Amino acid sequence: MVRVETPISLIAKRWTPSTKVVKRAALSAVVMSVFIIITGGAVRLTGSGLGCDTWPKCTDDSLFATPEQGLHGAIEFGNRMLTYVLSAAVGWAIIAVSSMKPRRRKLTRLAWSQFWIVLGNAVLGGITVWAGLNPWTVAGHFLLANVLLTVAVITWTRIGEGDGPPRPRAPLPVRRLAWAIVATTAVLIVLGTSVTGSGKHAGDSSDVPRMPWDWSAAAHVHAIAAWVVCALAIAMWLALRMVDAPADTRARARDLLLVLLAQGAIGYVQYFSDVPEILVGIHMFGSAILLIAVVRLVLSMRERGDDTPAPLPGPSAERPETAPATAV
Repeated sequence: MVRVETPISLIAKRWTPSTKVVKRAALSAVVMSVFIIITGGAVRLTGSGLGCDTWPKCTDDSLFATPEQGLHGAIEFGNRMLTYVLSAAVGWAIIAVSSMKPRRRKLTRLAWSQFWIVLGNAVLGGITVWAGLNPWTVAGHFLLANVLLTVAVITWTRIGEGDGPPRPRAPLPVRRLAWAIVATTAVLIVLGTSVTGSGKHAGDSSDVPRMPWDWSAAAHVHAIAAWVVCALAIAMWLALRMVDAPADTRARARDLLLVLLAQGAIGYVQYFSDVPEILVGIHMFGSAILLIAVVRLVLSMRERGDDTPAPLPGPSAERPETAPATAV
């Protein structure tokens, strides 16, 4: 059977990047994932969501924004162009990871999954334009961008680890608490889309449909979820000190708590100041930083070595017992 060479496999044959280079490539995908969330929010907050009135073209007759579409067209088209920059960052990460020696298949699959998420979200973005900024598709577009950010952070973290089975670094109850924080944070982010989907920043000056509930009630439910996450983060911060967890894990819990406090303060200020656009944008940036902090915390609960088991020191030596851990 003749193996068909691809451009990436040809590059991998001739180039072996250092771990530092690969981590930088993966980090560029993380940074662009955050940036695309922020710029996507800027499109909605400036009322430019339908600045390009169709997709994949900007108008029926032009691939680019036209002078007649004004500033809104330029903003929406500019955000579309940033998708290519994001794709380039993800592509750079894929090439760098695929060129590592020896080849790391699991890590390569993680890197490639980012490409498929970007592709899927581009299509969903087009559907959102066709649907006239339907709030449900807008929410899905935002949530899929957060999935991309999650996978990008996992890829970036995994580069510095081996491919062996995960070994726990904290007791089982603490690890379960970490996963509870992941679950409640996911609920918090989803509830955040219910606030924006029913609020006043519809994304365009035209009559854009909104989610069928009161914006203020949705904000209160969102705030309750935020308090739950904050309580769990405080419990985690205390628990890690009680069990004498590794210093880096304790630092991740501290970082999460600081991000939550800042994000909560911004949320309350924007609510009581009639949600000004600039604060909404900062709050969206904060949500991305919060997600990164949560993912890094749960990943710090375990470590991975090489997938080749170390030889036993002697015939009477016992293999050390390890507790089961969730693979990430």
